[in-house]
Amino acid sequence: MSTDQAYYLAQINVARMKAPIDSPIMAEFADALDDINALAEKSPGFVWRLKSDTGNATDIRVYEDPKILVNMSVWRSAPQLKAYVYGSLHNDFFVRRRQWFERFKGSHFGMWWVRAGHYPTGLEGRQKLEHLTQNGESPECFTFKQVHPAPTPSRETVAQ
Repeated sequence: MSTDQAYYLAQINVARMKAPIDSPIMAEFADALDDINALAEKSPGFVWRLKSDTGNATDIRVYEDPKILVNMSVWRSAPQLKAYVYGSLHNDFFVRRRQWFERFKGSHFGMWWVRAGHYPTGLEGRQKLEHLTQNGESPECFTFKQVHPAPTPSRETVAQ
C-alpha cells in the first residue's frame, strides 16, 4: 500500500444470499466473482481487498449466519470507489442483486477513513456497519449520500 496519502477510504458491504454459494441460484454470481474482483484490482484508486486463500471472501465469516457474504476493500478516494461501483461491469451485477440476495436488515454498506497502511478486519467492518445502523451517518461511518472528508493529518503523521 502506497503511503503518499495519510488516509484511505475503507468500505464494507454485506449481503445475505438466497441460497448457499454453490447452489444453482447463486451460480451466475459465483461464476462472475473472479472477473469482478480482478476488475476492482485494476481500477483507478484500488488499494486492497479482503480475501482468503481462495482469492475471494466468500468463505470469510464475520457474522454467525453462513449465508451472509462480506466484501471489504480500501480505496484512495470516494469518487474512485464510486466509479468502480456504478460505472463498471460491477454495476451490472449490483442492479440485479435481488436475484441472489435478500434484503439485509440494518445497514449493508458503509465507508470510513483508515490510516494508510491499515487493512481493516471483518470485525472492524461489522462494528462500523452496526454504528451506522444505530447512529446514522457520521465521520465514523457513512455512505455515498454523505461522504465525510478524510481526517486532517497531524504533524506527527506527516513527519513519519
